[in-house]
This record gives sequence, structure tokens and C-alpha cells, in this order.
Amino acid sequence: MSYQDTVIAADRLVTRGGPAWDGIRPEAVARMRLQNRFRTGLDIARHTAAVMRRDMAAYDADPAAYTQSLGCWHGFIAQQKIISIRKHFGTTRGRYLYLSGWMVAALRSEFGPLPDQSMHEKTSVPALIEELYTFLKQADARELGLMFRDIDKARASGNEVEAQRLIHAVDQYESHVVPIIADIDAGFGNAEATYLLARKMIEAGACALQIENQVSDEKQCGHQDGKVTVPHEDFLAKIRACRYAFLELGVDDGIIVARTDSLGAGLTKQIAYSREPGDLGDQYNAFLDAEPVENAGRGDVLIERDGQLLRPKRLASNLFQFRAGTGEDRCVLDCVTALRNGADLLWIETERPDIAQIAGMVDRIRAEVPDAKLIYNNSPSFNWTLNFRQQAYDRWAAEGRDVAGYDRARLMDAAYDDSELAAEADERIRTFQRDAAARAGIFHHLITLPTYHTAALSTDLLARDYFGEQGMLGYVRGVQRREIREGIACVRHQNMSGSDIGDDHKDYFAGEAALKAGGIHNTMNQFAA
Repeated sequence: MSYQDTVIAADRLVTRGGPAWDGIRPEAVARMRLQNRFRTGLDIARHTAAVMRRDMAAYDADPAAYTQSLGCWHGFIAQQKIISIRKHFGTTRGRYLYLSGWMVAALRSEFGPLPDQSMHEKTSVPALIEELYTFLKQADARELGLMFRDIDKARASGNEVEAQRLIHAVDQYESHVVPIIADIDAGFGNAEATYLLARKMIEAGACALQIENQVSDEKQCGHQDGKVTVPHEDFLAKIRACRYAFLELGVDDGIIVARTDSLGAGLTKQIAYSREPGDLGDQYNAFLDAEPVENAGRGDVLIERDGQLLRPKRLASNLFQFRAGTGEDRCVLDCVTALRNGADLLWIETERPDIAQIAGMVDRIRAEVPDAKLIYNNSPSFNWTLNFRQQAYDRWAAEGRDVAGYDRARLMDAAYDDSELAAEADERIRTFQRDAAARAGIFHHLITLPTYHTAALSTDLLARDYFGEQGMLGYVRGVQRREIREGIACVRHQNMSGSDIGDDHKDYFAGEAALKAGGIHNTMNQFAA
């Protein structure tokens, strides 16, 4: 409803309350309702799922309409990220948040910092989703509250034209509540455990769940060694569990992101069940590293391939090994199978940011599923500078250009920072997301752990200056003055934390008797200009 319609509806409601509600102001009720548009996490999940579906359709029509997100591990960081996007670009369209299981493990577990191995409490994931949306909803309440104050000022000055302009702006208001792509790891257990956790995550507001095809109790970070995958039927059961959770809760447009770690995973915990030659289990087993055998030995597990009896290579860990060089073929099979069995988007975890490599797999996937779309991890685990300088070096060498002045093994050296090769590499890093969206079917680009690194870097710089010779100037020049110059809203930290919202409520509740914090002696007034 519009602002005026909401006021009218509130007025009718208060009137029905009779004399006992004479102290309730209908317009204040309307404002509070508009500041709390999303009553539940399911309201958020339905709204943001529709946003993502529209964006996916827009990308299908034009690959230049790709989307982006940054990972976050605290509600305040998520809030400031979206406020910043609104400030710099005027809209949040095409910008989401990513909830990284890696950062939950490293920063939000009661066990303390943990590696990305699904050892953190599973309940910490939906709890963080709820926290992120609490802060995003507070950003709405804060900004709308400032607009309401401006409406009151315009009315007080007799400028009804300006008041109506501001009311129209309220009616057109774009929420800070954006989609969250949430990492459910490998499901934290079997399909039932996956369903139970998925339901909690959706109830907290998640519209998109990213699930990977690793063994749950052997789960590793996608950029570390030792990854173990599961047969397709096991993974598809978890995809269906996520879909059932969405449908049960009425989030009919919920999005499932199927991630394959097969490119870097050389192991499987079990041999797939196969009913007949060429079925899905048989295709999975065809990648196993196996040797012919005439006589079975003690404890042997045997499979039949093309009429021949084979012994799969089994390690001391009781894991089975895939044949070397089969990673891309397994990724393609994983992706096609997932899309044909309920997944909406794909995630291929790679060992380097290489558009040609990704595009090669996507071309093969799209030959089977033409509208296949990817989410891609622009990971901080990659050394982007070194990778792209080496790619530039190899390209120059292939083209016959002179590379004698460069040592390929030392291209990370700062001595090359101003070189022509480094400039070309940086330009390709700059356009990587745009180029990959156009060539490699990448609908969504994200950085998993950016704010983990920015928090560490900014804290290091502040500590160096503040505890060193600069003293307080280290904070003033390095933080506060920059906040003021850049127009960072949280320089007025009392306002950002909700103090003005609280004053508005005090006014609603107590009228002239309200004891407000925002008077002339509030030092935040020093930042008003």
C-alpha cells in the first residue's frame, strides 16, 4: 500500500479502538508498519526469490546483466555493504549478499576459529542469516525514519509540495533487503539432516541455498586438497530435500545452487550403485581408477566394465581413487545431472580464475542444458595478480612477443608493478567478471571472504598508526576524517545504531514527556554538516 493508504488503514484501526486508543497516532502506526515491511523470514525469502528469478531471466536475455555479491560474516558488515551500494549506485539491483560457510566456521563458531570442514554448529548458519536481515531491515527503518522527519519539517515550514514529493519518495522506496545466497556446505549429514537445516535457513530468510557434492563428514574447503565426492544419487537426494523444504514453506521460487568440487576431488568414499550399463551409477564408476583382475583377493571390491572384471584402486583410508585427468568430465556430468534433477544454478569450484577453462566446460554443459547458468567464486584463495600476469606472459610468448625482460616464476615481484605486462594483467582482472559473464555463462559473481581480509587489513593499518608515532592522529586521519570526506553514514554512529529511531518511538509513546537522546547536547550534532 502507498503511504497515504497505510495511514488511512491505520486511522480506521485506531478509530475502532475507541477512546482507549486516543493516545495512538495513526500516522505513527503507518510509519512503523512501513519501517517493518518484512514481518518474517519467509516474507523475505519469497520476496528475494522473486528478485533472483527476475534477474536470472534478465541475464538470459542479456549476459551483460550479470549479478554480484560479497561475502559477509556479521550483520553490520552486510548493512554497511548495502548502504554503500545504495550511496554509490542509487540502487541495489543485481547486488546480493553471500553467506560463506568458510567465514561462519572461521569467525562465528563457539569452538573458536575452525577450518572449512563443516565442524561448526549447523545452527550458526540460520542464526547468521537472521542476523544479516535484522541489520538490513534496521537500515530500512533508519532511512525511512529520516525521510519521515523530513516530511514533518516540510509540513512545519508550510511546504506541502516538498512534503508530497517526500511521500512519493517513500512510496518508491527500495529496500536494503536483498537476496542472500547461503552456503549449506554438504548438508551437515544425510538428506534428512539437509532438509532440517534447509528449512531453518529458509525460515530465517534464505531464498537460495548452495550445496556441494562432497561427503559431509569428509568435507574440505573447495581450494584445499583431500576432497571426496559422493555418487550422484546421494547428492540428488539432498537437492530434493532442499526443494521439499522450499515447497513446504511456500517459497515456490526458491533457488538451489548445485556445486561440484569434482575438478579438484580425486577421491570417492563409495562405489555407486548401478542397475544397468550406462546408467548414472555406471557413469560415475567409469571414472574410477581400476586394474584388471583374474582372481579376487581378500577384501577385494570388484566392478565390471565392458565385460572385464576390474579392481578399483582403494587407498589405506578406505577411499577409492578416480583416474587422473577426469576432473572436467566429471564436472560436466555433475552439472548436467544436477540441472536435470532440480537444481537451478551451478557452481564449479576451480583451482584458478581462467575464463577459457570455465567456458570449455560450460559449452559442454549447454550442449545438454542450453540455459545453464553459473555462480562463480572469485576466490581470495587465488593469487589473482600472479595468475593473470602468468596468463599474460603465456599469451605474449604464444604470440611471439618479447618476454625476455620477465621471469615467469617471479611475476608477483613488485618490480613488475609498473610494467606493460602487469598493466595488461590488471585490465583483464578488471574486466574478468564482465568477460566471464558473456563467454562462460556466469550469471553471478561473488567473492567468498572479502570482509575477512578487509577487516584484517584495516585493523592492521589502524594498529600500526595509533600505537605508533601518529597516536590519535592515526585514527583521525586514517578513519574519521576519511569517513567524513567520503560521506560514510556510520560516522554518526549513534544514528546508525538506532538512536533516532528510538527517539521517534519515545515521541510516539510519551509525547511531550519523552526524554530524547538527540537534543542539542548530543555530540553527534558535530557531524551534521
